[in-house]
Amino acid sequence: MRHIPDIVQPILAWSAHNWNSDRGCVFSYRDCDRKVVNSKLGNVQRAVMLDQQTAAAYDVCQRVTRTHAKTFYAASHFIPADKRNACYAVYAFCRYVDDIVDVAMERGDVTRADAVRLVEQWRSEVSTVYSGNRVITDGPVDPAQQDRAAVLLAWEDTLQKYSIPPNLPEELIEGVLMDTTITRFATYDELAVYCYKVASVVGLMTSEIFGYSSPDALSYAVDLGIAMQLTNIIRDVKEDAVRGRIYLAKEDMDLFEVSEADILESHFTPNVRGLIAEYIRRADVLYSRADVGIAMLEPSSMVTVLLMSRNYQKILRAVEKMDYNVFLGRASIGPLAKLMAVPSAYFEARRLRRAQLK
Repeated sequence: MRHIPDIVQPILAWSAHNWNSDRGCVFSYRDCDRKVVNSKLGNVQRAVMLDQQTAAAYDVCQRVTRTHAKTFYAASHFIPADKRNACYAVYAFCRYVDDIVDVAMERGDVTRADAVRLVEQWRSEVSTVYSGNRVITDGPVDPAQQDRAAVLLAWEDTLQKYSIPPNLPEELIEGVLMDTTITRFATYDELAVYCYKVASVVGLMTSEIFGYSSPDALSYAVDLGIAMQLTNIIRDVKEDAVRGRIYLAKEDMDLFEVSEADILESHFTPNVRGLIAEYIRRADVLYSRADVGIAMLEPSSMVTVLLMSRNYQKILRAVEKMDYNVFLGRASIGPLAKLMAVPSAYFEARRLRRAQLK
């Protein structure tokens, strides 16, 4: 039996307890009394207006995803429209929380204390969505808050259709807040916890939208999330160093005899090369393990997740072509390379589906 990270044990326990094989998904959020909002509409006219607002809210989420999550957006066209919109809501939700902190850290428009306060306010509003106590007003929305209100409305609608446990957005918020106080990680285990909270949690939320045949898929979603965040860390070593941040664990830097000055001052040495190669190796192991979980997804979701995984792995291959010198520039893959991945992902998904039927 494969080792399941301690951090994901409570989530798997929750899923196992609430699993319903007839529905093919975990406890449905619709089983909660989600008629609170609908009961407040009062009449058909307001219901129609809410439907229009919800459609417009998903359009905002799509725009945010297209701008800030290009790899997923390109892959998202292979899942049904209802799942696609829900995933857009998840990504826009994540981006909104991340942007609050980024403003404080990058532009300096607000202090870190202000960022924490704004995130806490967002956390409170998300809590009202889960409790069914959010009040929808008919009046005009402050233009400065329109996107925020749209993301919240789309998130609320998504929760009426898919069972996303409340601890997941909470853990995402915790992960984002880590960036307000932490600029170094002492151990790889500490880094893995951070990767889980800012990336694996997103995979766990979208897994509830993608659908899966067994709750075992969730631990593999954790693997994929950590692999993708490690890829981001490898790709962004130089960019993060400019901001005074080092995400490579100190224990690994010490093992490879890489100093903070090497990273902060872009000194590419054989030791730095070895360290980056080791992080790529770890990510590749996680990507390989995650493939087992992709085979457990609903057929309509396999191509999208395969494309995300394969395109992120191509970033690692791009770093290798740079001889692991992450200081040369930001490794990336172009639209053509992403497009070329579609046929292989399609045929791989077919192979996985046939294997499931045997």
